[in-house]
Amino acid sequence: MSDSANDSTPRGAPPPRAKVVVRGVHKFFQKKKETLHVLDNVNLEVGEGEFVCFLGPSGCGKSTLLNMCAGFESIDKGTIEIDGQPVTGPDPRRVFVFQEYGIFPWMSVWDNIAFGLGNRSFEEKHTIAQRYIDLVGLSGFERAFPMELSGGMKQRVEVARALAVDPDVLYMDEPFGALDSLTRLNMRSEIVRIWGEERKTVIFVTHDIDESVQIAQRVVVLGARPGRIKTIVDLSALEHPRDIDSPPYLAARDELYEAMGVSTRIGGK
Repeated sequence: MSDSANDSTPRGAPPPRAKVVVRGVHKFFQKKKETLHVLDNVNLEVGEGEFVCFLGPSGCGKSTLLNMCAGFESIDKGTIEIDGQPVTGPDPRRVFVFQEYGIFPWMSVWDNIAFGLGNRSFEEKHTIAQRYIDLVGLSGFERAFPMELSGGMKQRVEVARALAVDPDVLYMDEPFGALDSLTRLNMRSEIVRIWGEERKTVIFVTHDIDESVQIAQRVVVLGARPGRIKTIVDLSALEHPRDIDSPPYLAARDELYEAMGVSTRIGGK
């Protein structure tokens, strides 16, 4: 199920057209008098409309790589291209969804989702905002304010606001990390459902192995700093919704545990 670290192409059918291309990327941070080598010679292609997870331990550089793809971090060596154009900074066609809720507390659900729609007519804003309110399951809460919403509902607002501007790439940095376990499970199902309808290119950062198996088409496993791609696990043969008790699912999960160097046995000697 996995590919070598030097070959990001999944086995079987050819991948979709490359949307995001990472070539020979290195990243260094200066910490006092010490130079930290954060990412080391990362090579990767993400296909158009693909859902890819970056998985790895804390400090491995997965969020840094995501930020570089989004144009929020500079590239010290190598290149990142989207649609054949080098990434030189943030681009309004690509939207970031953070773990911390980024919605405006003084705005209603409707106003938050319509915020990025600029100078469009009210009728067009209404049509687009209502579409994504319905898509994320918040119908009836259009006039509610964030203080009246649960954590999961706030995250739905943020996802809807991101999708409303019709991005061609959606970056998600552990967006469900602050939610309780049951809400996280529901949000994973929701994001897969939404991705299935919208087919945006999604790059999703997580340190949760089970989360990556539940949502991704491919999982890019990064090793400890300096972050290198250890392996890429192709999960595209696992159809959604995924049965977490099925042998193929469990085999994929165990493969990722092994790639992460984590035992699947807890306790005992």
